[in-house]
Amino acid sequence: MFFKKKDEENTKVNTTAVDTDDENRDITADVDAMMKKFDRESNTRIWEGWPKWVVMTISAVFAAYCIWSTLFSRAGIEIRLTAFLGCIIVIGYLNYPRSKHHVRVNSLPWYDIVLMVAGAGAFFFYCVNYPELVKIITSASKMTPLYTAIGVVGILSLMELCRRCVGLPILCVVGALLVYTFSVGLKLDRVIYTLFYGTSGVMGTPINVCAKYIVVFTIFGAFLERTGISNFFIDLANCVAGSSSGGPAKVAVISSALCGMVSGSSVGNTVTTGSVTIPMMKKTGYDADFSGAVEAAASTGGQIMPPIMGAAAFLMAEYMGISYAQVALMAILPAFLYFGGIFMSVHLEAKRLGLKGIPREELPKFGILIKKIYLLLPLVLLVWLVSTNTRTMQTSAALAIVAAIAVSLFDKENRITPKKFFEAMEAGGRGTITVAVACAMAGIVAGCITVTGLASKLITAVVAISGNNLFIALALTMVCCIVLGMGVPTTANYCIMATTCAPILITLGVDKIPAHFFVFYFGIVADITPPVALAAYAGAAIAKGNPMKTGVNATKLAIAAFIVPYIFAMNPAMLFIDATAAEVVQIIITSCAGMLGVCMGLMGYFVCPLNIVFRCAAILGGLLMIIPGTVTDIIGLVLVLAVIAYSLFVGKKNMQTPLAA
Repeated sequence: MFFKKKDEENTKVNTTAVDTDDENRDITADVDAMMKKFDRESNTRIWEGWPKWVVMTISAVFAAYCIWSTLFSRAGIEIRLTAFLGCIIVIGYLNYPRSKHHVRVNSLPWYDIVLMVAGAGAFFFYCVNYPELVKIITSASKMTPLYTAIGVVGILSLMELCRRCVGLPILCVVGALLVYTFSVGLKLDRVIYTLFYGTSGVMGTPINVCAKYIVVFTIFGAFLERTGISNFFIDLANCVAGSSSGGPAKVAVISSALCGMVSGSSVGNTVTTGSVTIPMMKKTGYDADFSGAVEAAASTGGQIMPPIMGAAAFLMAEYMGISYAQVALMAILPAFLYFGGIFMSVHLEAKRLGLKGIPREELPKFGILIKKIYLLLPLVLLVWLVSTNTRTMQTSAALAIVAAIAVSLFDKENRITPKKFFEAMEAGGRGTITVAVACAMAGIVAGCITVTGLASKLITAVVAISGNNLFIALALTMVCCIVLGMGVPTTANYCIMATTCAPILITLGVDKIPAHFFVFYFGIVADITPPVALAAYAGAAIAKGNPMKTGVNATKLAIAAFIVPYIFAMNPAMLFIDATAAEVVQIIITSCAGMLGVCMGLMGYFVCPLNIVFRCAAILGGLLMIIPGTVTDIIGLVLVLAVIAYSLFVGKKNMQTPLAA
């Protein structure tokens, strides 16, 4: 009888395991299908057998070359950048087909071979012959038909690769600017000289930053991922918030914030943590659209989460000419408000639905989890080396890679073996493609603006449309950032925004630092802003929800990202710029209270449901408190306290009514 009972229990366990495996396979298939539909970066060639190992080896060798080049090479910048872009074109065409409908196993069509050889050849020609070319091509007037043709081929091959792996939005911008450039009367040789051979086009600041910094951080992220740090963050979040009301949603917020700050991809973070957290949220009682939205909003917010900010923090320090420590400090309050807003929203939704948390006996034990705290050492080392200026950013990232390999040795399951080392190098090299191509397009945009003098015309147009109203000018810039940021990885996203949009705001009178933070934030939220909301689509795929409804919910949850940038653009005190200690304390307290008011209004609930009047009052009061200023803080506080008092009174009355009956 005992053995029969045991067999029945084992059968149930095995059946449950099979069901779980089937569910995981279904989730993976849904995500893959959705990403192939909406995310260009997910449409890759299928290589099997020895061709697969050849392609992987090329990517791994490229990653090794990038590390060597950025740390040890003393060659001229033009030589290094042209070699870098030539390699990017090779591995780019090896990985990305013409479209998702042209994917066959071990297939590389003849026209792709032609594009790859011609495009890479153009940059390698420049690289090899640079000493002679620099003597011959000293101005546009020295251009010959051969040099012009080489430049055209190089630029067109990059644009086609951009279409394949990044998408059409930024390519449409590049195309429109090229048409405008020729429409003002500039000849082809001058345009090619500027965009291909000069340092203000393809080989401008964005690709220079990419080759110098981004590639090493991308490789570091690939190694860090293989140490099991994502699972550590999820388990840590479960220990902190898993047992509270609506716990899985709060776990998603915390874990996605921690994972997202190092991933450098909103979509990648959504898929990584969402495959665990979204099913948990649905089982708790959240609907599919809300579950996917929570994960998408939190994963996107991970890109603005200090101290790493998806590696953008280091680039921001470079672009703005300030220390990394200052960037990380300034990003704290806006990021806290962002995640605080999402956390409050999911808590209010859980209370409204009467949801419970995860039983404590099912949660990871903190005593066991704390033994893996060593996984944070690579991140701590990276931040310490950069913030103290002990090493350069690229050297710090390289040392952090070594640290990631070292800490993995203490975990048998996640130990970085030679095979995993090879896979990490390959993933790092492949992950550089989209970032590099996007940065190259940003360089073309900047080059077109420079050679045509379009910058002053754009500023004049923005001023004319806005009527010298800073708020309207900020709104117009916001729209530009969201359009340009669609589907672009975090670091490349910032490079594009810093090159194209930030100068407009600076000219309009916004301080340099708030201007860069403003464009960075709105470039990032493009991943959850309909109609092109890739992180929301990924969340919807896992949750099996409606992509558009998920995007709308994610936008509502991420409301802080749409409010806070306007505030620090008009009042830099929120970034702790020119603010006293007392003002900083006041800003922190009132901003957090204000975020609660906004969340109450948007969710329509506190202790009891709120009608439209009280919802509007809560939102208005919250906004007034988020805006730095004593008068606005007092008015906002009165409004929010009035709504809270009403909620407590009605909620208490509703609790007493059944007893009276």
